Amino acid sequence: MQTNIPPRSTIRLTRRGRLVLGVAAAVVAGIAVAVPLLMQADRSAQSRTAALVIPEGWRASQVYDAIDKALELPQGSTRNSLGKARLKLPSDARGNPEGYLFPATYPLGKGATPESLLRSMADTANKRFNAAPIAAGAQRNAMNIYQAVTIASIIQAEAATKADMGKVARVVFNRLEHGMPLQMDSTINYALNRDTVRTSQDDTRIGSPYNSYRRMGLPPTPIDNPGEEAMRAALNPTPGDWLYFVTVKPGDTRFSADYRTHMRNVAEFNALHPGTGQGQTSGRSPARSSVPAQPSVR
Repeated sequence: MQTNIPPRSTIRLTRRGRLVLGVAAAVVAGIAVAVPLLMQADRSAQSRTAALVIPEGWRASQVYDAIDKALELPQGSTRNSLGKARLKLPSDARGNPEGYLFPATYPLGKGATPESLLRSMADTANKRFNAAPIAAGAQRNAMNIYQAVTIASIIQAEAATKADMGKVARVVFNRLEHGMPLQMDSTINYALNRDTVRTSQDDTRIGSPYNSYRRMGLPPTPIDNPGEEAMRAALNPTPGDWLYFVTVKPGDTRFSADYRTHMRNVAEFNALHPGTGQGQTSGRSPARSSVPAQPSVR
């Protein structure tokens, strides 16, 4: 059925019709304006709630790079801002924040700067490390807190699993008490600014205070920023007489108190990992025998 529709020019809206149409247009216009405003609000909320995650075991250099990236700054900006940050560090640290950039999640609020993030990390470390249980644990083990953090950093780098941390801590203490060098591959990696599973004889000869094959005692600073598990292990090492350990294969770390047993474990490692033999270690483990040619691995 055909319906007679008046031409467009003859259509007339009543006063009420004109009012309804005007309201509808205003609503549409309001929606168009509100959408970008909401999007801006969402972006603003995201920027306010963004966060920087610092994992356990990161070195200070990695933290600096992460802050630069998070704040979209030129590389090196955070490192260069250390002098302005005025971090509260132990006198033993001599201004080096290694070990005191506590691994945690830090909000990137409006106005965040390298200095403010570094201060938050150092303040968090001081709050955790100076708490009564840690301070008492350090005193119980006849060391200061900075030494405890240094040992924890080695444990963090060396232990294959959290379950091994207490045993690694015991190896560290036993070797110190026996007047033995720690022989930690992780300290050499720190000195060479690398993270590798192979350490050569030449590496063990480097002239660095972090070369724990030649230098007795602890390295001069922590070698990373340890987490709470490693700190607890440093203060409460597992009882034992171990002086050596080697991770023969994933999930199979063997701790031993005598050199012969350790060498049998090393031989088994070499059989399972051809090519790592004479003159190299594989992994980041301490307590390699006093003969650098024999590997001991984490």
